[in-house]
Amino acid sequence: MNLVLISIDSLSRHFLKMYGQPIELDVRTPNLDALAARSAVFDTHFAGSLPCMPARREFFAGVQEFLWRPWGPMEPFDRPVARLARRAGVVTQLVTDHFHYFQHGSHGYYTDYQGFDFIRGHEHDAWRTAPPWPDPSFLRQLNFDPRQPLTDYMNPIAYARNVQGVTREEDFMAPRVFTSAARWLDENHDHEQFLLVIDSFDVHEPFHNPEAYARMYTDEDVHDPELILWPVYGNVNDDGPAHMTPRQVAFVRAQFAGKLTMVDRWLGRFLESFDRWGLWDNTALVVTSDHGHYLGEKGWMGKPDCHVYNVLARTPLVISHPDSKLAGARVGALTSAVDLYATALDVLGIEGAGPHSHSLVPLLTGRAQKVRDWALYGYYGRAVNVTDGRYTYHSAPDWDQPLYLYSTAYMNPLEWFHPVELPDPDTVESGPFLPYTPTRVWRYPVRFAPWYEDSPLYDIATDPWQETDISGRAPEALETMRRTLKTALKELRAPAEIYPRLGLR
Repeated sequence: MNLVLISIDSLSRHFLKMYGQPIELDVRTPNLDALAARSAVFDTHFAGSLPCMPARREFFAGVQEFLWRPWGPMEPFDRPVARLARRAGVVTQLVTDHFHYFQHGSHGYYTDYQGFDFIRGHEHDAWRTAPPWPDPSFLRQLNFDPRQPLTDYMNPIAYARNVQGVTREEDFMAPRVFTSAARWLDENHDHEQFLLVIDSFDVHEPFHNPEAYARMYTDEDVHDPELILWPVYGNVNDDGPAHMTPRQVAFVRAQFAGKLTMVDRWLGRFLESFDRWGLWDNTALVVTSDHGHYLGEKGWMGKPDCHVYNVLARTPLVISHPDSKLAGARVGALTSAVDLYATALDVLGIEGAGPHSHSLVPLLTGRAQKVRDWALYGYYGRAVNVTDGRYTYHSAPDWDQPLYLYSTAYMNPLEWFHPVELPDPDTVESGPFLPYTPTRVWRYPVRFAPWYEDSPLYDIATDPWQETDISGRAPEALETMRRTLKTALKELRAPAEIYPRLGLR
C-alpha cells in the first residue's frame, strides 16, 4: 500500500466544518469537507511535542521528545520512516515550503528521502537579498518596526523580499507546494510502492494572501498599514508588543480563514490526481497538523508563553485508508501526534513502531477500539500536559528545580524560541542517559525563566474551550489526572528530574 501524509501547519481545527466550526466565520473548505465524508475523522487527537520541528520528530521518528530536549536535529539513533521505507524498496518524496527543515539546528529531517522539492520563500527563509528596502506599507503590515532589531524569529524584510512582485495566486507558497506534489504523483503513481510527504507551511503566518482571499472574509481595506498580517506572539489585551485592537484581531482571523480556503483549493487540485490514477484503492491518505494557532482565543495570539490549551493542542486528523471500516465515520478514541509514525510504518508494511508510537491502523480496520489511555503534550521545559480524552491537566513546573537537555548535539538552536541559558562546559556529562537507545548523549543543565505558576484542570467534555479551572473543586478528578500523569511518565521512562520538577514522587 502507498502512503501520502499531508501536514498543514498551524491549522486550528475549530476553523474546519468537519469539527463543527464553532467560530463567527463561515470558512469555506469544500475539499477538506469532501475528504472528511469519505475518511475517518478523529475527534480526540492531540499534538505532542511543540512546536514545528519537535512535532516532526514525533511524526517521522516516533519519539516524544519534549521530555528530553527542545527543537533540534534528527538524532543518529533515530529510525526515520523515510529511511526505513527507502530500505524496504519504497520510493520516497518530500514536498515542502517549511524552511525549518533546512535551517541550522534542525538537520537530518529531509536527507533520507530519495527526492525532495523545497519551495523557497516562506516566513524568514534566507533566500532573496533584494530589494534592500521593500514596500514600506507592506513592511508595516508585516509588523516591521525600524526601531527594533531584526531577529531570526521575525524578519519581515526577508519575507517582503521573497514575495516581491508575487501577485498571482499560483505563485504563492501553498499553490506551489500542492502543484509540485500533484506533478510528482502524475509522474510516479505507477511505482510499486511510494511514500509522499507534503508539508505545507501554510496556514502559518505571515497571513499574506492573494487579493481575492485577502478580501474573502473581511470588508476592510486589506492594504491599510494599520491592519497587521504578522502578529507578535503574546496577550493581545496587554500593553506590550503583542497588543492588538479588536479590529486588528478580527482582520488577522479573516486572513487566516482566507489562507485556509486557498490551501483547501490547491489541496483539491492535488486530490484530483488521486481520482485520475485511481489511488483511493491502494493508497492511504493522512491529513493533519502539528498544532493550532491562537488568533485571539483566550486573549492570546500565536504560540505564546501560556498554557497549551486545546486551541493549540487539539489538532485535526483525517485518514482515508483502503481497508478502513470507518469511511465517513467519527473516531472517538484518544490519539496523539506521535502515533503517526507507527501508523505510517504499518501502512507501508514495515516492522517497527518507534519508542512511543502506536499504530492507528487497528482503529481504522476495526481490530481495536483504542490504542492509548493517555496522551502527553507540551514544550520542552514548560508545563507537562496530559489528557485522558475527558480531562486535561496542565502541570506547571517548579522553575527552580533542575532541568537537563539530552542530545548528541551540544545545542541551543533557535534561541528565540527556547531561551535557555547555556551551562558551564564543566557541567556537561556524557552517558547512556536515554531509555530508548544505548547511544551515549550529552546531558547538560539548562534553566528557564518562570512563566506561569498555576496547574489548571479542565473537563473538556463539558468545557471544550477550557474556561473554568476545576482543580480546586474536583479533588478526585485532580488526583486521577495526577496519577495518570505519573503513569505516563513511568511508561515513557521520563528523566528522573521531571518528577520533583512537577511535584510528583
